[in-house]
Amino acid sequence: MKSKLMKVKFNLIVFLLVLTLTSCKKENTFNDFKFESKGVVVDCENKNLSALLNEALFSFEDDITKFYNRGQTNLPSAYSQFIRNALSNRVKYEDVVSPHTVKVFEALKQENSLWDAENKASYLNYNSTFFNCIADKIQSKDLKTTLKALVSTNSMSPRLFGSPLMSNFRLVSSDKYLSSYVAFDLYYAKLFNIDLSNVKEKPEPKVDFNQIPK
Repeated sequence: MKSKLMKVKFNLIVFLLVLTLTSCKKENTFNDFKFESKGVVVDCENKNLSALLNEALFSFEDDITKFYNRGQTNLPSAYSQFIRNALSNRVKYEDVVSPHTVKVFEALKQENSLWDAENKASYLNYNSTFFNCIADKIQSKDLKTTLKALVSTNSMSPRLFGSPLMSNFRLVSSDKYLSSYVAFDLYYAKLFNIDLSNVKEKPEPKVDFNQIPK
């Protein structure tokens, strides 16, 4: 009886050890952080995943700022142009995305909880812990109410949330949880259908010193 009990305990220890090792292997190992100095502005997940999510947001913002502003650092303007074009299906993502963002996206794809392959409106998982977190922490009460209502009725889509979002685009650049919605639903979720194999570094845009920044 004692021998049998010891065998059960041994098997349990082995099982727990294997489970621990498997969990460690699944942990995202992305470490090519370019925007780490910007800190954590979106706190929705464990420390390791949170660092990746924040890197994804800042890399996205860097992409659209360089593409739409042509050398000027005007994030609100970049957001306005990107959102308008994204909602009308006029974004050439392969022209906007940078090699660094491609690396970030490859790491994001390993986080299965973020995505929903069965979601016809978007590959983003609207029922994930991350999405619920950004929905809870959006500063605008009206946008928060609209977003949660769409999710609760299984009606959520970029098209339906796009109209109220565009009407409040000035809030996007300052509210990083709202920024995260834009980054993940209108940018990263779209990259699944884009050939990213030929993405190269874009030349730095020339700054027009005669133009007064907005």
